[in-house]
Amino acid sequence: MKKKLFVLALALCVGVVMLTGCGSSSTGSSSSAAGSSVEKASASTASDELNSSTKIDKDKEILVVSFGTSYNDSRSQTIGAVEEAIAKAYPDYSVQRAFTSQIIIDKLAKRDGLKIDNVQQALDRAVEAGVKTLVVQPTHLMNGHEYTDLSNELNNYTDKFENLVLGDPLLTSDSDYEGVVKAITASTKDKDDGQTAICFMGHGTDAESNADYTKLQQKLTADGFENYYIGTVEATPSVDDLISAIGQKGTYKKVVLQPLMVVAGDHANNDMAGNDKDSWKSKFKDAGYDVETVIQGLGSNKDIQQIYIQHVQASIDSLNK
Repeated sequence: MKKKLFVLALALCVGVVMLTGCGSSSTGSSSSAAGSSVEKASASTASDELNSSTKIDKDKEILVVSFGTSYNDSRSQTIGAVEEAIAKAYPDYSVQRAFTSQIIIDKLAKRDGLKIDNVQQALDRAVEAGVKTLVVQPTHLMNGHEYTDLSNELNNYTDKFENLVLGDPLLTSDSDYEGVVKAITASTKDKDDGQTAICFMGHGTDAESNADYTKLQQKLTADGFENYYIGTVEATPSVDDLISAIGQKGTYKKVVLQPLMVVAGDHANNDMAGNDKDSWKSKFKDAGYDVETVIQGLGSNKDIQQIYIQHVQASIDSLNK
């Protein structure tokens, strides 16, 4: 899907659907509110010090929009890592944060005293700060419902900036799929021993973009990664579909489970790795497999971070044209 370019004269925008990751429980130490920009924050605290309400002194901004998570460690290691990588790549831009989940925003404010803007607040703050060029980069996996909502919200601000552009989500072009395949297989190559099925759990959606999971599976298989499987927690392929496919192969003794989500939040910790009888871990164990769970979101993968940076660059290039 082509990028939606928002400039002063353009008020039309399209999108289709997706999500990044979920989280409503907390692990790790609580974070305190802070107001310094990512450029001034130390590496250990930058993800929570990055705050869309920060006063900035630049008229060019990259707003990184994520679903969000209340898992503090995962937020720092994934969303924070993506934001820091973008800030390092574009020192001439102020890099700011917004979350789309108001539930998570409210929980972090109440539990940790951490203020994070929603999209409208971040856009209003940018207008008030005098930002002229705004690049909005979502950490969404696909062009889904949330991406559509984001593009629709940006439609209300097309006359507020000299330049406004919305970047692509992670899985958009064929090269994106190739990049994601390389990233997830390189990070798990030590587990690919022929007797282990490596399963990635996506969120799943009722939108057309759910077919992107199948496309990613087909790309993995076409590239020779026959021991890799893509499933979803809320759509198809389901965990039962994966258990059936893996069982038909008949060569696996072990299963490795890892989230295909930017963050490792509730779905990763509970639906995938939890001890409930309906979790992926429990179902695979009941099917007779040894199970290893890896609680690590895609955002911590440096190769994945580079794909987001490439999308930011494509947005900047489109403005220069």
